[in-house]
Amino acid sequence: MRLKFLWPGKTRSPEIKGLQDFYAARIGALASLEIVETREARGIDERHAGRIKELEARGLEKHLEDVYIICLLDEGKTMTSREFSSFLRGRAADAGKPPAFVVGGFLGLADRIVERADLRLSLSPMTFSHELCRVILLEQAYRALTIIRGRHYAK
Repeated sequence: MRLKFLWPGKTRSPEIKGLQDFYAARIGALASLEIVETREARGIDERHAGRIKELEARGLEKHLEDVYIICLLDEGKTMTSREFSSFLRGRAADAGKPPAFVVGGFLGLADRIVERADLRLSLSPMTFSHELCRVILLEQAYRALTIIRGRHYAK
């Protein structure tokens, strides 16, 4: 199974980065993993949200060919961990279009990225910081892979 994760910018918080690396290493032991950190719009006032999202979208779009695009959004589809593992198992059967999870920056994703999504996924009805969302997504991907492989994962 191949999994791709995309987001603008590097994770700045060392604590969150440590967790991100922890789960990435665990996923990497079970599946092919690619994390792509694209260009982040920096130095632009938040009042220019459209411009920020546009710049970040350009970087993300370069990595969205021949993949099953899954955009993370507050209002997306929710799944239990077991449902998510079943979903990933089903995506693994389609070797031609591996899943690519797209997490927006601090202002979210440009509309044109969301419109390209094959699936809009929500991790929770709550809103998380974009950096924390990365870790939660990686943890759930790891949990799903352990379920698929029949391995024990502490609850």
